[in-house]
Amino acid sequence: MSSRKTETETTGRQGTAGRSSGSALSGASQRVGTTVTLEEGPGSVVRRTVLPGGLRVVTEQMAGVRSAAVGVWVGVGSRDESARLHGASHFLEHLLFKGTPERTALEISLALDAVGGEFNAFTTKEYTCFHARVLDSDLPLAIDVLGDMVTASLLTADDVEAERDVILDEIAMHDDDPDDVVHNLFAAEAFGEGAPLGRGIAGTAESVEALSRDQIRRFYKKHYRPANMVVSAAGNLDHATVVRQVRKAFGRDGFLSGSEPPVPPRTGRPVRIASGSVSASRPFEQVNLVLGVPGLARDDDRRFALSVLTTALGGGTSSRLFQEVRERRGLAYSIYSFASSHAETGLVGVAVGCLPSKVEEVLKVVRSEIAVLARDGITADELAVGKGQLRGGLVLGLEDSASRMSRLGKAELVHTDLLTIDEVLTRIDEVTLEDCRAIAAQVFAGPEILAVVGP
Repeated sequence: MSSRKTETETTGRQGTAGRSSGSALSGASQRVGTTVTLEEGPGSVVRRTVLPGGLRVVTEQMAGVRSAAVGVWVGVGSRDESARLHGASHFLEHLLFKGTPERTALEISLALDAVGGEFNAFTTKEYTCFHARVLDSDLPLAIDVLGDMVTASLLTADDVEAERDVILDEIAMHDDDPDDVVHNLFAAEAFGEGAPLGRGIAGTAESVEALSRDQIRRFYKKHYRPANMVVSAAGNLDHATVVRQVRKAFGRDGFLSGSEPPVPPRTGRPVRIASGSVSASRPFEQVNLVLGVPGLARDDDRRFALSVLTTALGGGTSSRLFQEVRERRGLAYSIYSFASSHAETGLVGVAVGCLPSKVEEVLKVVRSEIAVLARDGITADELAVGKGQLRGGLVLGLEDSASRMSRLGKAELVHTDLLTIDEVLTRIDEVTLEDCRAIAAQVFAGPEILAVVGP
């Protein structure tokens, strides 16, 4: 159970080229009870069914595996909280493990431990996920436990108070992690400290202390409803059987019979990103800094070119920044570039840790490399290496049932353009040098944001 920075997403649904991307099946457009085969490929079939209330079930049947993974994806994260509810999504993530009318907290833990399963949850700025990975024969148990937790959590007053202290310890732990601190500062400076995207996922000590059980319960009832959820599963499974198991597990106390509309999508609202710099003093040995600019929204078609660009800038040991900052000059041990995306905005940045005496030189080198990139783009060799890294990372990252489950769940919940894996590979291959030059000139001309944490 952890709070993490929002992940960058550039890919969609598994499958083979030439088939429909499935984007027309988004949301409630598919009739309740109808099962649609989205993709079929060698050893893999992806299917989708919408249950009453709008709960979506997406599965991938994988040949040659003995495991299965299942996740419950809820369309709520820290950006959906008001200032008074800051930290409620993450608080709920913890509380849903604390017990239901059918199972105590210990029984929830024992159920998956007894079969050797992996069981956890995480919260991001835009969604929350509860997930398990088990032997294929134990998938019905995992589905039942997750359904019980998500639909029937007790949220007792004693559990709220006990877990409050746990979360305060977690916040303190993140405050001792320079990487967490600098990325939170960077987001707060970019979006504004009081803006939803600028706030930390776990909340602050003050906001968590102030949250009441009634506030958390109302937040739970508002966001944890069928139309705002996706159940994804992958592995050695049968879609129809999974749908029956999900219907049973999530049908407790009439949960699927509700008629509430889904939470409105987070689109169409402009998000202001301002330039500026911010620093925080911490008794760390190193200085950690993030230098960045506004990026692209999650479903922007140019995201593939941006991914190639950031890979060339700081995506591996052969990248410009790693070679110049670490290999040639010895200024830092770790340096990398990143692109984080949200529903209607994003950020691009460089993160580095170095000795205090090296900060000015590191910043000078990073700014120089970015300026050259904005002016000239990347080389043909860098284009080829960037494409190869992205292709390999995508395919190798989908070698197990858990990664396939995650890909399906995130694609169904947060993407409007659901691409097959071969379509994604094609889009990567189609990126040209001119595409990279154009996106570099645009992105790196944006307002600069700098966050620095250290002694």
